[in-house]
Amino acid sequence: MLALWFVTHQTVLSTLNEGAESEVDVDIAGLVDIYATSGQGELERRIADRIALTPSEGSTPHYLLADNAGNVIAGDIASWPGLDARVSEAGVIAIGDQSEAFARAVQLGPDLRLLVARRIDGNDAVLRNVTLAFAFAGTFFVVLVALLGRLAALKLQRRIGQINSAFRDPEAESELEQRIEGDEIDELASHSAKALRRQRNLMEAYKETSEQLAHEMRTPLSHLDNRLLKALQSGPEAKVGERLVEARAEIKRLVQTLESLLDIASSKTRRGDAAGLEPVDLSALISRICDLYSGSAEETGHELVCDVEPGVVIDGEEHQLGRLLTNLLDNALKYVPAGGRIEVILFQGPELVIRDDGPGIAPSDRLRIFERFYRGRASMNETHGSGLGLALAQAIAERHGLSLTLDYTDRGASFRLS
Repeated sequence: MLALWFVTHQTVLSTLNEGAESEVDVDIAGLVDIYATSGQGELERRIADRIALTPSEGSTPHYLLADNAGNVIAGDIASWPGLDARVSEAGVIAIGDQSEAFARAVQLGPDLRLLVARRIDGNDAVLRNVTLAFAFAGTFFVVLVALLGRLAALKLQRRIGQINSAFRDPEAESELEQRIEGDEIDELASHSAKALRRQRNLMEAYKETSEQLAHEMRTPLSHLDNRLLKALQSGPEAKVGERLVEARAEIKRLVQTLESLLDIASSKTRRGDAAGLEPVDLSALISRICDLYSGSAEETGHELVCDVEPGVVIDGEEHQLGRLLTNLLDNALKYVPAGGRIEVILFQGPELVIRDDGPGIAPSDRLRIFERFYRGRASMNETHGSGLGLALAQAIAERHGLSLTLDYTDRGASFRLS
């Protein structure tokens, strides 16, 4: 609107100035013809008549007939302005104290020159009217466009909100597909609905397969464990009984490995998904777990120190967060020798640090400790453990939008959840 006003303003101003210049030139041509045919006396009378017939205000013509010395012969302009009549010079001159006019000077004879001027100060009123028209019409136009734009934005926001709602609540998928209007937003909504449907189908297939796999593996393992238990109850020889106990322990390890793998896969597939997350008092949860582990730490000869800042709350699944913490504490109790110190520190952020003064983790193992089934050199001689504890802890952390890392320390190991 400002650019259009500027162009219009300049165009109107140029047109008015060109009109004044054209009127002056026409007027001069008529007066020159009168002088050429009737002489100076007739020219003076005609100038006097024109001055008498025109109003004193408004866009009126003004004249000056003078000799080369500037002495006034006829006309209503008091003195000769700085225009050269010999070259028919034109320009803007002052008429009185506050008026301006466009004027042109011509040389009529050896000692006679003529100046014709037409006032242009009335142009300001025209330009003011143009500005006012643009101000009122432009304001109305801008307000109208703003309202229409706001309505369009609200409609777009509502339709985008439906897509976001469908991602937050998969049950809204069918409603999303029903709102079809045929533009790009509806095409996006359709693609989103199809993607959600594919994701739901994949999740259902994954869940069904996982449950079936778990059932198919747990059932025969449970039958095998029962048979081994009956064999032990029949009183076999000592060596045979020892082998049976080892076999039962291996079965339990296989079941735990299966459950850990399923939990890791489940956590990874739900990474970044806020569905099912509720506010969890992390301070209270860690305090309870520290109380439970304090007895085990005393039995194994470890010093367990818990420094928990109250009031730390995050969105999550309490059971899974508890499992993450117990996995880290189990590792610490397993690998830190008796007499060692284990610290659990929680502060706002949230920031959770579990560190110990044990043998630590070899530099070559630091980059791989969170891989599934990877066991560092310090745990190679262990007969129990499947190398899934830290992998599961990291998967649970990622599912909650958290980061589980290993700090670089000179002594012991320090895990940080943030």
